[in-house]
Amino acid sequence: MAFDDDILTDEELLEYEKLLLEEGLKRPSQEESNPNYLYLHECFHKGLRGCVLEGSSRSGKTWSWIDFVFYICLFVETECTINIYRLTYNEFKTTLYDDFKRQLDRYQLPNKFHGAEEIKSFKIGKNKINFIGCDKVSKAHGAGCDYAIFNEGIFIPQEIFKQALKRCRKFWIIDYNPSVTEHWIYDTVLTRPDAGYLKTTFRDNKHVSDAERDEILATEPWLPGSYEVIDNDVYYQGKIVNEKNNPPPHPENVKNGTADEFDWRVYGLGLRGSMKGAIFTNVKWIDEFPKDKAHFYSNDFGFTNDPNVLVKYAEDKYNIWIEPLSYHPIDNAEDLAAYFEAVGVQKDDLIACDSSDKYTGENKGTIEMVRGLKKLGYSNAFKISKTKSVVFWITSMKKKKIHIVKNHLYKYAKIEQEKYRWKEINGICINQPIDQSNHIWDSGRYGHIAYNNPRVTELKTDKETLQKINY
Repeated sequence: MAFDDDILTDEELLEYEKLLLEEGLKRPSQEESNPNYLYLHECFHKGLRGCVLEGSSRSGKTWSWIDFVFYICLFVETECTINIYRLTYNEFKTTLYDDFKRQLDRYQLPNKFHGAEEIKSFKIGKNKINFIGCDKVSKAHGAGCDYAIFNEGIFIPQEIFKQALKRCRKFWIIDYNPSVTEHWIYDTVLTRPDAGYLKTTFRDNKHVSDAERDEILATEPWLPGSYEVIDNDVYYQGKIVNEKNNPPPHPENVKNGTADEFDWRVYGLGLRGSMKGAIFTNVKWIDEFPKDKAHFYSNDFGFTNDPNVLVKYAEDKYNIWIEPLSYHPIDNAEDLAAYFEAVGVQKDDLIACDSSDKYTGENKGTIEMVRGLKKLGYSNAFKISKTKSVVFWITSMKKKKIHIVKNHLYKYAKIEQEKYRWKEINGICINQPIDQSNHIWDSGRYGHIAYNNPRVTELKTDKETLQKINY
């Protein structure tokens, strides 16, 4: 049962304060606690279903929910289950392991994190805390809990969140840095009337160290006081800051080479911004597919949870055109053929498909989708030949201007354009893409591979020439 100051007597309140002091966990107060921690208490005691913590680096989001976990385990529950989710399990080892180790020591509780190489769960009293990586959707299925926490939620797939919430009995929390401008959290979670939302920056955290604060301030690209932040954007002289309307530069940060507009916007000001390290930045959004460009189709198969992405594709010497036509799972050739027909794909149209087209369906065994499409009349569906690396074809695509049709699937295309990015090691991007948020890009890449088949000396995007390719 949760404590409520309004129903406690003075003697009970004094006893409660004493207990908190003995345990080393202070009662929340406006003067001493992080706003994120106070807000979690407010949402929880109001009976809300969940709480979203959005903000800059070092605003105290993670530390606040960790303290909230200890509060729940020490003062609210006696035997509950708390599931903590991240994109992959290995990420726990470089972040939350150390945080929980420090807090367990601080509260003088049994601590299995000292010297342990791998911990998938631990206990505070009889309350169990589980670390769950989201690299496999099945890990979220059946994982019932009383409390669910989604750390760095911007990277967690929506399906994982939805499945976990179905099995969360009491309260959930999401925290993240807003490093994308479009996301399912913005569209489907922040709009929920049963969830709280708080946005903070490092300036709201009284416990941030001077060194941490200075590192963030060193990224500020503009002269302090010369601009203002309104809603989710930066304004200079009454207009939004852009390439043609920039505030005066920060004299020291620019001189020292530490100024970084993206880092300052997202990790300093807590504003939503396109993710750093995005692979395809040279994208132009267009209203419709050009009618004067001969086209074909390409398809990235998606079963059960991954989306099947069909795109209309065209290319010339300097440009690529892509129009997404589907973005949802399609489990069998029959349903895919029916969808092709619904969106206007003709039986004799060329369809470049992912060569990894096998899947195991329930009671069906192994099925080849391309073979199934051919049997259903799509005679020019074929598997592309992956004779060169993904990076090779990404590099090849980046040499051209990419045009993407802004249709009913725009939000998925925009999310992928921002989130498909290079891997980072110690903050440095390496020449290897992260295998996430790439379904539209994979489908487009298959079209690019087909168009640039090396067995054809001069390939034009017309059906007659394309059908001459011997795949």
